[in-house]
Amino acid sequence: MHDCLFCRIVRGEIPAAKVYEDDEVLAFRDIQPQRPVHVLVIPKRHITSLAHAAPEDTPVLGRMLAVANGIAVDQGSTDGFRSIINTGRVGGQEVMHVHMHIVGGPDPVGPMLKR
Repeated sequence: MHDCLFCRIVRGEIPAAKVYEDDEVLAFRDIQPQRPVHVLVIPKRHITSLAHAAPEDTPVLGRMLAVANGIAVDQGSTDGFRSIINTGRVGGQEVMHVHMHIVGGPDPVGPMLKR
């Protein structure tokens, strides 16, 4: 998608604080971090959301998960982290390009959901 925010970051049209990049995925610091470590991991090619993922997207989605620990550790979350993928309106997805939040830091992240 030409006007997608994350596609524009991949193309270098919008700057981002990159922390990891390979042929398939890009990771950069969130501009409004919620924790000491808050990084977004995105596929370089556009996938709108997990609800739109196709079987051929399996390798890149797996790659996102495979690089998560290394990114978290490199960013200072050495004793664990939380990975979050919001999907669609109900799931709270704000940018319509699949992305995984890696959140962590020295202290526990807290409860999974508010009760």
